[in-house]
Amino acid sequence: MTTIAEPRSPYARSSRSGTNWEKWGWVYMRASGVILVVLIFGHLFVNLMVGEGVKAIDFAFVAGKWATPFWQWWDLAMLWLALIHGANGMRTIVNDYSSSVRLGKILRGAIYASAVILIVLGTLVIFTFDPCPSVSPDQLDLLPSFCPPQ
Repeated sequence: MTTIAEPRSPYARSSRSGTNWEKWGWVYMRASGVILVVLIFGHLFVNLMVGEGVKAIDFAFVAGKWATPFWQWWDLAMLWLALIHGANGMRTIVNDYSSSVRLGKILRGAIYASAVILIVLGTLVIFTFDPCPSVSPDQLDLLPSFCPPQ
């Protein structure tokens, strides 16, 4: 009995070499989502439940938190993970709905550029934040009350 092989489906997988960026993007979205849930709920708990709650959140509260490396790194992890997570999600939407290859490239470029700019600026703010900068004597009244006299 002779069997005839069925024609090959046009949807059969081809063997590709290299990194599967879509797979790693999918894995990143799941892993960063879980980590972000922990970071965000920890952030909300400390800011809203511990101490005086919402009434205590002001410039001095943020300055006090960012005076310790632990909270700087916590907020940095939240910033990086959230921005990359969001940019990857927007990239997926652009890939699914852009009407032309050129428009897709432009939109993805805008997403990448804005994510990089926000990550760089946010990182600089977190690590260079100084609540008591040096000011001229006529501007001393602009400093927060917890800053030592200059």
